[in-house]
Amino acid sequence: MSQGLNRWWRIVGGLSMNLALGAVYAWSIFVAPIEKEFGWKRADVSIVFMVLVAVFGITFIIGGRMQDKLGPTKVSFIGATLNAIGFFMAGYTTSIGWIVFWLGVVAATGQGFGYATPIPVMSKWFPDRRGLAVGLAVAGYGGGSAIFGPLGGNWLIPTYGWRTTFFVFGIIFFAMGMVATWLLQNPPAGYKPEGWVPAPATKVAASKHEYPPSEAIKTPTMWFMWLAYALGTASGLMVISQLVPFARQQGHAIEIATTAIFVGAIGNASGRILSGWMSDALGRLNVLRLMIGISILGMLALPYAGASVAGLFLVVFVIYWGYGTQLSVNASTAADFWGTKNVGANYGVLFTAWGVAGLIGPRIGGRMFDIYGDYTYAFFTGAVICAVALVFELIARRPAEPVGVTAKAT
Repeated sequence: MSQGLNRWWRIVGGLSMNLALGAVYAWSIFVAPIEKEFGWKRADVSIVFMVLVAVFGITFIIGGRMQDKLGPTKVSFIGATLNAIGFFMAGYTTSIGWIVFWLGVVAATGQGFGYATPIPVMSKWFPDRRGLAVGLAVAGYGGGSAIFGPLGGNWLIPTYGWRTTFFVFGIIFFAMGMVATWLLQNPPAGYKPEGWVPAPATKVAASKHEYPPSEAIKTPTMWFMWLAYALGTASGLMVISQLVPFARQQGHAIEIATTAIFVGAIGNASGRILSGWMSDALGRLNVLRLMIGISILGMLALPYAGASVAGLFLVVFVIYWGYGTQLSVNASTAADFWGTKNVGANYGVLFTAWGVAGLIGPRIGGRMFDIYGDYTYAFFTGAVICAVALVFELIARRPAEPVGVTAKAT
């Protein structure tokens, strides 16, 4: 196998892993059937997604650290297996505690471990196209719901019920995870693509100094970006966790509501790929600032545009694009700013912001619906949260290289 083809197969592995993991974004297809069977409130059911995101964020740090030490294969296997088991066992749900444990703890731990491997692998195989490669690999996480949302919401749940849907998803996710485990391997030490010569330092130059996590967390940039990441993704997670119930409240049929998941997934995946590609040319922080700004407008527009099918699809696409941008470009930024050697652990620290976002966004959406009977105030709050995120992103700057160290271009 040629060197070029060999490295592109790693993207296939990243996609396979993330497609299986990203089905969690289709969680909202389960909300109404579970509420109907058990009579649970919207805010109670929202706890499942909230805990899942929080645990995912925490275990990503552990998985990233293990990946840096043990390599991606073992960590990928653990992640894929736990994710599949968690979804399968959720089909036996009889209480909030049961589904929170299997989805919010077991599957979420698998998500954290599984998601920790593609980003470092892509960063090492593609020093020349890091933003694009990471974006392609993590696009699967954004696009998984484009497959599993309609599959579950339009066919499996109406035909076989939500329990069987969890069983089927668990089996499929295990098979996909094993393919990914086989393909996700690091390049040889000192690897460079054939014919690639690093260009002079640019705005996407990689740090020559390899920051260990103990040093990375001492840079102010880490915490400005952390705050922007947490707040910027909180509004996206609010919409993701409540999309189907919101669309149904707007008077749309279930087929339109689940199609909105598909549209959002395409936006999510597009943001990860195309914003990653844009960031290679325009700079990471510039693209993050742009898309968070656009997300503010999307959150303000959604309560009014959601009543029409075209308006719903358009605004959901925009919001998901801005959300996906942050998951892709922040990962590339971590490799650029703090080096590729410890990117699993360093991005793990930054990624805890996403876990905190999971505590904020879905809970606000569910609670405000219970209080006001609609999502208008929730989405307006999401716009304010995004505006604060934009302020922190504007403050953030590339960390200065330690004295005597010059950045290396990628």
